[in-house]
Amino acid sequence: MTDNTPTLNVLDLYRKAGALHEGHFLLASGRHSPYFLQTTTLLQYPQYTAQLGQALADKLRLLNINPDFVIGPAMGGVVLAYEVARNLPEGTRALFAEKDGQGGMQIRSAFTVKKGQTFVAVEDVLTTGGSVLKAVQAAEYYGATCLAIACIIDRRLKTEALAGYTLVSLEEIYFETYEHEEVPDWLSERPLQEI
Repeated sequence: MTDNTPTLNVLDLYRKAGALHEGHFLLASGRHSPYFLQTTTLLQYPQYTAQLGQALADKLRLLNINPDFVIGPAMGGVVLAYEVARNLPEGTRALFAEKDGQGGMQIRSAFTVKKGQTFVAVEDVLTTGGSVLKAVQAAEYYGATCLAIACIIDRRLKTEALAGYTLVSLEEIYFETYEHEEVPDWLSERPLQEI
């Protein structure tokens, strides 16, 4: 099968939206990075969000992945789950999982997830995969099956957290990141910004 979908320049969308930052950032993963992708800045523009949702849905279709629903972790994955589901076959629902107060995530009782249903979990940027994995586990708790994890940008660290799941991304970018004790001098000289 030939991939005839047009190529979307994801980093160009981040630049246009002012969502690609350079400096010294403490990421949610606890690692330090000279770059930060602020997807919430990007997703405030409906035209960019629509392009990203369409592109992810196109990639899923190429893999013959047709889920019953798409789920994302709140808050970042809510809009993306909606846009991806909107571009999949009619009847595909958009759900989200939110923090349960105990370190995991849960699905609100307003959403119905049944045993045997299939889903795709979406995330904006994968670094460790921790947040999206919690959303996956929240849906699997009800007996649903994850067909894939889809993201805008895959910048995963070497981790086994997502082993066994099909991963779909629009872009793979590997910015250097560092543990606190490994931060090089040139980066530590920059003012630290917590994300």
